Amino acid sequence: MVGHQHADDCPASPAEYREAIDGITRRIDGLTARRTALVAHLHEAAHRNSRVAPAGRAEGEDPMTDHLSLPADLPVPEDDGAAAHLPGTKMPHLELQATGGETIGLDALGAGRTVIYVYPLTGRPGTDLPEGWNAIPGPRGCTPEACGFRDHHQELLAAGAAGVFGLSSQDTDYQQEVVERLRLPFRMLSDPTLSLARTLGLPTFDTAGPTLYRRLTLIVSDGVIEHVSYPVFPPDEHAGRVLGWLRADPGRRTDPR
Repeated sequence: MVGHQHADDCPASPAEYREAIDGITRRIDGLTARRTALVAHLHEAAHRNSRVAPAGRAEGEDPMTDHLSLPADLPVPEDDGAAAHLPGTKMPHLELQATGGETIGLDALGAGRTVIYVYPLTGRPGTDLPEGWNAIPGPRGCTPEACGFRDHHQELLAAGAAGVFGLSSQDTDYQQEVVERLRLPFRMLSDPTLSLARTLGLPTFDTAGPTLYRRLTLIVSDGVIEHVSYPVFPPDEHAGRVLGWLRADPGRRTDPR
């Protein structure tokens, strides 16, 4: 192996350099294999409480870092009534930091309808999702949901939405990376202390890490919550259903879950 050399030592030979490189390569290969095994164990743990066995996947596909697609066997969240009290409630005097550097007052969103979709946690490429994430009803799918609101953004505005916001407990820097990577045309609101949950009684859930928001969507009209979508499933279709709700005749509105 190549070690520290004094000035009067002879330089290492090509064979010694190759030996050192081969040793490092073996260590990297070993760590890579260990990570692959740990990811497989994590995937199994995520499905431990699922009614359906994990679906097969293509070679090289990492289910815990694939944030754009949804597993077919996700458990469906049930309506536990945790958002039933929200329609007709005034938005609180609460200011949240937005991506882009602004501070947004939730009681000063302006005239017309504002869509605020609340989500638990947007994953990042190459980063494992929290342990057991797929087994919890509801949290998986934040990236497809954000992409849905991105793809339907102009249609949502044309259908009467004055604005669209995403809201989660992640900090603004974390959210800004998501906005840039997914090219979102709207801002994210950061609520790291879950202040809106405490003020309005929004549903949350506990993980092995922090407490997170459950997924729901508020449609705010002139400072009052006009409509709530809860629970939201599947999240990748939700933006289209919100669009359908906005377009519908007031006498024939349907719940955009």
